[in-house]
Amino acid sequence: MSDVGFKDHFSGHAAAYAAARPAYPDALFDWLAAQCPRRELAWDAGCGNGQASTALAAHFRRVHAGDPSAAQIAAAAPHPRVTYVVERGERCGLPDASADLVAVAQALHWFDLAAFHAEVRRVLRPGGVIAAWTYGLNRIEGADDPGIDALLRTLHDQTLGPYWPPERRHVAAGYRDLPFPFAEFSVPDFTLRCDWTLPQFLAYLASWSAAQRHLAATGRDAIAAAAPALQAAWGDPQQTRAVIWPLAIRAGRTEAAITVS
Repeated sequence: MSDVGFKDHFSGHAAAYAAARPAYPDALFDWLAAQCPRRELAWDAGCGNGQASTALAAHFRRVHAGDPSAAQIAAAAPHPRVTYVVERGERCGLPDASADLVAVAQALHWFDLAAFHAEVRRVLRPGGVIAAWTYGLNRIEGADDPGIDALLRTLHDQTLGPYWPPERRHVAAGYRDLPFPFAEFSVPDFTLRCDWTLPQFLAYLASWSAAQRHLAATGRDAIAAAAPALQAAWGDPQQTRAVIWPLAIRAGRTEAAITVS
């Protein structure tokens, strides 16, 4: 498969992306590990800067973390049990039936799904687990102005709306509109939460691919333009606020479920 189809929306700001993105909850990785009869090897497909990779390493003896962006891999945090490689999820370097878990954090919508699903079936052990998760627009708790969520919606949908890649619709749908040809099982509710100051939150907004595309196309910084209204709603910019993202997760196995003690 050619790499021509790789849609790279993050390499140009990989370091900023790595610094600004929220961390996934430990409870998610505790739960994922509990679903796996063995914990020898996890494959983090489309690993980006390795946020999920290092968390998986707390539960698995080895983690194979791959991403087609060399810049993202260069920005990833090193870990003795994580091997980072520049590769596409549709063409993994792992041998057949070698992984106990395939994890896809905020990346499933970028893959050629037919090719990726075939690769998952090749790489997973019998009864192995695949889990893919995503998060969309956040909400903010504790802001003085309840209209802050409306400001974010306007920024996301209107100002930046034309600059989101078309795959963003799958994130908004919580991946429910994507094929998932595995023996799917139920997942508990997980929430991603960060207690951030306004500058930290604005850095996160600036890491959005649509914000970067808008800047490149227009020469205008949409996040800087929205900052005064957001600060008026936020209050003291050094005051931490709870930024909340519900996680949408799909999980399944390559064959009928195996009981995990």
